[in-house]
Amino acid sequence: MMQTVSGELGSRLLYYMKFMRELEHRIEKLYRQGKIVGGVFFGRGQEAISAGSAILTEPGDVVCPSHRDLAAFLIRGMEPWVIVAHYLGRRDGPTRGRDGNTHMGSLKHHIISYISSMAAIVPVANGVAFSFQYRKQSNVVLCYFGDGATSRGEWHEAMNFGAVFKLPIVYICNNNQYAYSTPVSRQMAVAHITDRASGYGFPCHRVDGNDVLAVHEATKEAMARARRGEGPTLLECETFRMSGHSAHDGAEYVPKELFEQWARKCPIARFEKVLLEASVLSRAEIEQIDQRVEAEVEEAVRRAELSPYPDPAELLLNVFADTSEKQSPIALPKAEGN
Repeated sequence: MMQTVSGELGSRLLYYMKFMRELEHRIEKLYRQGKIVGGVFFGRGQEAISAGSAILTEPGDVVCPSHRDLAAFLIRGMEPWVIVAHYLGRRDGPTRGRDGNTHMGSLKHHIISYISSMAAIVPVANGVAFSFQYRKQSNVVLCYFGDGATSRGEWHEAMNFGAVFKLPIVYICNNNQYAYSTPVSRQMAVAHITDRASGYGFPCHRVDGNDVLAVHEATKEAMARARRGEGPTLLECETFRMSGHSAHDGAEYVPKELFEQWARKCPIARFEKVLLEASVLSRAEIEQIDQRVEAEVEEAVRRAELSPYPDPAELLLNVFADTSEKQSPIALPKAEGN
């Protein structure tokens, strides 16, 4: 999809896609070294979706990322070293070392943590959007989920609720063809996710999820519609998961030719080609972005590994509501005013 793009936007989009991929690569390396306990999940091959959409958010907007939307965390301002500290189970992570997986959010940055049963985050996102509508704010919610989420009942209930109340929300489906090991063809008898949602009464669009400019343009239109009070939009971003479900999954159930086919559609390589052919960026400028990303990821890992492990004595702090006047020693971030 050929579109005009400024050097500033092109640089930012490429930077965040590359940053997401490199940071996930380093997190996987830490996992292989035995420094991360539990599972780690990546969006390798899906970087264009969260980068192309989240970059459009305004300060008061809210994002509800899935476990494959790391660029949304970075764009919203969560520091990379804090993200790595979270995976390492360190005290400086957003959960103060209570979770070493991808369950993390930040009210300060208007990021809502995803829920493992992924469709469950959609009603939560609806609630945030409803609060914007109720308070007559012009803010919008971006809610991300995978194709598997659309096979659950709460997803369909949330679609209907969003439509009926014309909520200011954009539903973004990372259709990466597999819900863990179940292909889309075994999840539904219709051809596309948009076919599932088309009966709810709001626009549903299929987008090339490996074309960051296509994602950007579709999200821009959907967000403008939501801000005008015209209700939600569903974007089905067609892409492919270039790995197993998580780092421990070898994805033997995926035909090798699919990996080969989608490797030729790499969103980062495609966007680099667009920028170079349009003379928006030079090869030297792209190499500078690579060097910057590498240095920043290296620093993030270094700083995260210096973070201490949590004190066991703090295990129950901020878990249960404290109705006394005593203040907890851990000050959790508060949502910014809009």
